[in-house]
Amino acid sequence: MPSETEVRTALQAVHDPEIPVLSIVDLGVVSAIRISGADVEVDILPTFSGCPALGFMTEAVRRKVAELPGVEAVKVRLCLDPAWDTSRISARGRLALQSFGIAPPGDAPACPYCGSRETRLASSFGPTRCRSVYYCDSCRNPFEQMKAL
Repeated sequence: MPSETEVRTALQAVHDPEIPVLSIVDLGVVSAIRISGADVEVDILPTFSGCPALGFMTEAVRRKVAELPGVEAVKVRLCLDPAWDTSRISARGRLALQSFGIAPPGDAPACPYCGSRETRLASSFGPTRCRSVYYCDSCRNPFEQMKAL
């Protein structure tokens, strides 16, 4: 029978398919882990209800947890309560976002490339529903910011 810590550690290897440097644990998508004998149940919170990555994440969670010694069955539940919000992103997750060129959620985004605060909103609509596009007036690079929810 695995411990919750072992399951959580295994889930660190499951990455958001749209932001491959960010684990679903650091994204704050893993809501609860329940272990009963050889059965493991993991609750995940969608970042939004129409997220196209849900199927991938659900299957990746199932696969990764099933690899742990002593696990016989894995159930993954999509939960809407509590609702996911950006406050669930860990400090390590915020650093991973920056390293990937995405400003973490917040009021005035700093450019993830040069650190300048001389940025402006270019479009509220980014490549996904959870991101906006900004422009840095200092280094002249466009970048994305994860929307604060």
